[in-house]
Amino acid sequence: MEPTLARNILLTGLPGCGKTTLIRHLARQWSSFHPAGFYTEEIRLEGRRQGFRLVGLNGATGLLAHVAYPGAPRVGRYGVDVDQFEAFLDAQHLDRIASPLVLVDEIGKMECLSPRFVALIRRLVDSPKLFVATVALKGGGLIAEVKQRPDVVLVEVTVCNRDVLAAEWGERIASLGPLDSSRR
Repeated sequence: MEPTLARNILLTGLPGCGKTTLIRHLARQWSSFHPAGFYTEEIRLEGRRQGFRLVGLNGATGLLAHVAYPGAPRVGRYGVDVDQFEAFLDAQHLDRIASPLVLVDEIGKMECLSPRFVALIRRLVDSPKLFVATVALKGGGLIAEVKQRPDVVLVEVTVCNRDVLAAEWGERIASLGPLDSSRR
């Protein structure tokens, strides 16, 4: 499949390589398409990561995980607030919104603890929308499933190539002109 015509673009790479930075850059670069979606931000206290905040491209925020969140489920030292994550997802309406472009950061272990998230991602990759997401480098289940789809372009992000990728993918999407299902 020609990369400029792929409707599912997955960005993968080692933690800290710049996947979230790239998604945020693409959201700004593609603002004329009125993208829907969200990204995650680290919550830091005195230079130490404490958790992850969700930021919707519509301005909504939520909490994904925090070291102070009690109980299960846990990923490493972080308690994952699945209920709050699902409430955030429900408010985003990503599979029902009119936008032809959806950006998601990230398809990862924490997010995949949510059955609603897993179902949403499956609907999005099957939809006519242009779907761009970051995905964990390693993992089974949904992480492996989406990477193996024939309609996916998997792009490895590194510290060295993230700026080049921002320009390259920005140009590819812009060259499509108006995004609609007939173009994909």
